[in-house]
Amino acid sequence: MNATLATAMLDAAHAEARRMGVTVCISILDAAAWPVAFLRMEGVILGAVDVASKKARTAVLFQMDSADFAKIGHPDGRAYTLENTNGGMTSFGGGLVLKAADGKVLGAIGVSGASTEEDIAIARVAAKTLSA
Repeated sequence: MNATLATAMLDAAHAEARRMGVTVCISILDAAAWPVAFLRMEGVILGAVDVASKKARTAVLFQMDSADFAKIGHPDGRAYTLENTNGGMTSFGGGLVLKAADGKVLGAIGVSGASTEEDIAIARVAAKTLSA
């Protein structure tokens, strides 16, 4: 994940959040789970800062979207409490693993501050930048 691509994704996510009329935090990490880009929109709840980063971290560390991680991390799931590992993660939607056309993991994006469905939709718009 390079800064140019991360910035394009950040811009796309920001534009989609504005279009939807919501305020969010957007966190983009590289394949090693290190931050590349971040945006906190004015007026977003402050707790969304940490949640956006943890959604992205969850997606990249387990190479699956955080919504899919939630399917195994719930109380009856096969990996309940897994979100307590690796410095903390989260088990609900809004984190997407980002892959190149050849399947190589490039990093992840996490969006938080709106509803889970809106967070996922914003992240998906940003992820489309990869194929543009």
